[in-house]
Amino acid sequence: MTNHRIALIPGDGIGAEVLPPAQQVLDVLGRRHGFTLDYTSYDDWSCERYLREGAMMPENGIDQLRDKDAILLGAVGYPGVPDHVSLWGLLIPIRRSFRQYVNLRPIHVFEGIDSPVRGAVAGEVDFVVVRENVEGEYSEVGGRLNRGFDDEMAVQEAVFTRTGVTRVLDYAFDLAAQRKGRLTSATKSNGIVHTMPFWDQLVAERAEHFPQVAWDQEHIDALAAKFVLEPSRFDVVVGSNLFGDILSDLAAAVAGSIGIAPAANLNPEREFPSMFEPVHGSAPDIAGQGIANPLGAVWSAAMMLDHLGHPEAAKDITGAIAAVLAKTDVRTHDLGGTSTTAEFTDKLLELL
Repeated sequence: MTNHRIALIPGDGIGAEVLPPAQQVLDVLGRRHGFTLDYTSYDDWSCERYLREGAMMPENGIDQLRDKDAILLGAVGYPGVPDHVSLWGLLIPIRRSFRQYVNLRPIHVFEGIDSPVRGAVAGEVDFVVVRENVEGEYSEVGGRLNRGFDDEMAVQEAVFTRTGVTRVLDYAFDLAAQRKGRLTSATKSNGIVHTMPFWDQLVAERAEHFPQVAWDQEHIDALAAKFVLEPSRFDVVVGSNLFGDILSDLAAAVAGSIGIAPAANLNPEREFPSMFEPVHGSAPDIAGQGIANPLGAVWSAAMMLDHLGHPEAAKDITGAIAAVLAKTDVRTHDLGGTSTTAEFTDKLLELL
């Protein structure tokens, strides 16, 4: 029987409320498909810890995660701690230390979910956003000068390397080849004069290695509009760190609720553990009320199982998610219902 070592980082807010449902689902699938999951929980890695001790995680936190097969994260961020402090103190160091250079965001309109977008029809909208996850616009290069004076300034440098861009493009093209054979690249080379033409050049270079994939490129502003106007036209969308971040959240809203959206932070070479997380954030406005939607965490757990080599178990989870939404009226508050997290989880487990 295969055993996987899983790090659990509940984090902040509703993170601690959505990870237990994901664990329940994972344990059911483990018994069904013949694998076990050995959990190590890091309950203290959070904004509360930062306020108490000045750090989101211990100094040796990365080393504590290094021997794990995967990481399941709840949420990061809470009032009183600036977002750049919480993210750069936990989430981003994990992504970069473990070279999780692919951020994978599946977008699917499920039957039973009414998208706020008229043209987003269940069964027709099914695409993936592939975001470069460790460089690009979110670099650490830059600084602040002349603080407090009239000529105070801030400089933030975008960093695009041939290696970094090429590897995420190869992942996206390969994924498109396995899906519907279409790829769209997000760019802004009409306004950003150095990094985006470089990105476009590398897209064209890598496309030659994937002749089976039809591809095009769209300026980010027009692409955002087309996500709303024509969401069913997309298959795989690849973008830089900033563009992919914005597009994937927009796409999750098009799908009906950011509460159901999963994400994977992948090290495709599997030299380091990959990390899986719902993208809804810590939602401090509803934390502690027991009404958080667990689907984002559960779907993220399915992506984790697929990465760990259990695709059939992952399909069981996504099938159960689809069944709950299509065949029942059980809904959490973000989906217009009144069910609690526990009630929603019970129905999911029943159908699973």
